Amino acid sequence: MHRLRADCPWDAEQTHASLVPYLVEEACEVVEALEDGTTADQREELGDLLLQVVFHAELASEEGAFDLGDVAAGIADKLVSRHPHVFETADVPEDLHATWEQRKAVEKNRASALDGIPERLSALARAAKILSRARSRRVPLAEPEAVEPIDEQELGEALVQLVRRAQASGLDAEQSARSAVRRLEVQVRDAEAAAR
Repeated sequence: MHRLRADCPWDAEQTHASLVPYLVEEACEVVEALEDGTTADQREELGDLLLQVVFHAELASEEGAFDLGDVAAGIADKLVSRHPHVFETADVPEDLHATWEQRKAVEKNRASALDGIPERLSALARAAKILSRARSRRVPLAEPEAVEPIDEQELGEALVQLVRRAQASGLDAEQSARSAVRRLEVQVRDAEAAAR
């Protein structure tokens, strides 16, 4: 990467901002390879994603902020601190996900279950993260009377049917879902405020 930044005009002019579309694209390609690709595809796409990490670390190093070693040390330290049941003598928690989220909230000084959830997630991914985070943080949300389990195929077909209904009604399904997610966020904030 040092050599590319020095000798390749394209690499030399890149910035964190200019590389964002490539980072997003490579992450999506990793998902596709993991879901539908061969092990060779997976290896290749993970390498392409790793290149993005290396590239951003190189830019940060040039700015004197951090380098790739700092990135690796940071994730290693994080994994150790969030796994005391592995690296220390703590008992294995009953709810590993909730414990992880609780440790993360303390580390990052997060006051709300919503803190740190990326705004740019799709509406479905954001809703899932909000509900998961609210559950792990024990936010007292009003639950529907009964939630029936559903399998993956049923869920997919239901979502496609909802998109068809939205289009027939002249609605943008993603925008409608985003509006519903914003209402969910208000519910979470109101429940957190009431619990305080």
